[in-house]
Amino acid sequence: MSEIWQLYFSFFRIGGLTFGGGLTMLPMLKYELVEKKKWISEDDLLDCYAIGQCTPGIIAVNTATYVGYKRKGIWGGIVATLGMISPSLIIITILAMSLQNFMDNQYVAHALMGVRSVVCALMFGTVLSLAKKSLVSIATIIVFLIVLALAVFTTIPTIVIVVFSAVTGIVLQSVAACIKKTKQGGDKE
Repeated sequence: MSEIWQLYFSFFRIGGLTFGGGLTMLPMLKYELVEKKKWISEDDLLDCYAIGQCTPGIIAVNTATYVGYKRKGIWGGIVATLGMISPSLIIITILAMSLQNFMDNQYVAHALMGVRSVVCALMFGTVLSLAKKSLVSIATIIVFLIVLALAVFTTIPTIVIVVFSAVTGIVLQSVAACIKKTKQGGDKE
């Protein structure tokens, strides 16, 4: 079997047999990619995983794209990525088709309402933990409050708010660096 198909089926197996994403996939990625196939080294996997944490998207998909690209170029990256996402697409499609038949059932409706509540609680918990790590100064708290007000009380598109926040962060860091440099220069005199 050609390596391009091996990429697809290896990542299909990983995508279909691991649940929870992120760290839960690391042992299977290590076994399949480092130990069994020897496509990358353990250091490469850790580097890829670290980069995947910093880049947009799902870590496992980023890893699949990286390994596929490293092995077989652009087509390898595409095929490995498709292998990783195929199981999820198949499962979601089957669930959506099956669930549509039960949407009128009151028990299913109540169960989905309960799931929505849990998802909201989990998202709130995640936001709180991120806030503890992100709101570290008066400036970041002020930016947060402004952005929160813009998001809740205006119709400004989210991307505009995100860009505003990024520019504000860059400006604030630049001003802080200039102030620090000025103080250090003043201390030397």
